[in-house]
Amino acid sequence: MWKRGKRDDNPRRVRHTRRSTRTTRTGGARPVEPLPLELCDLCAVTFPREEAVCGYVPDSSSVHRTNEWFDGLRLITACCEEHFAVVRDRYRGRPFVQEELWAAKIDRALTSGTAVLTLTQLGCRTGLHEPEIRRAIAWHNEHLHQDLWP
Repeated sequence: MWKRGKRDDNPRRVRHTRRSTRTTRTGGARPVEPLPLELCDLCAVTFPREEAVCGYVPDSSSVHRTNEWFDGLRLITACCEEHFAVVRDRYRGRPFVQEELWAAKIDRALTSGTAVLTLTQLGCRTGLHEPEIRRAIAWHNEHLHQDLWP
């Protein structure tokens, strides 16, 4: 049976602790910084951020968390130009549905900030008019079960 006191007294035991600095070959200390990595949207390989090929593609299901200027645009990241072209072409083949974008805006408004009680308040938060809100809700309800049951 393993005895805690005996094992902790072993001078050969390496204790793994997190250090805020790392020693260089010359003996100097430098701060440990995480290497910024990106993930390819096609092949899922990780690579340094400065090698990333990035761009925006139209996507009606995408809304930005905080900046509505990016609503309807999805940022894609790839490890090379060829993978970027494949992902971009996949999004080009997907139809842009205005009601889907409106539904995503409504979802963002309902899940962030204070509660929305009326259509007027929801319109103020989303920038949509009542007929657009109603069309978005109808679209959402029509497509709700398609996501759950293939």
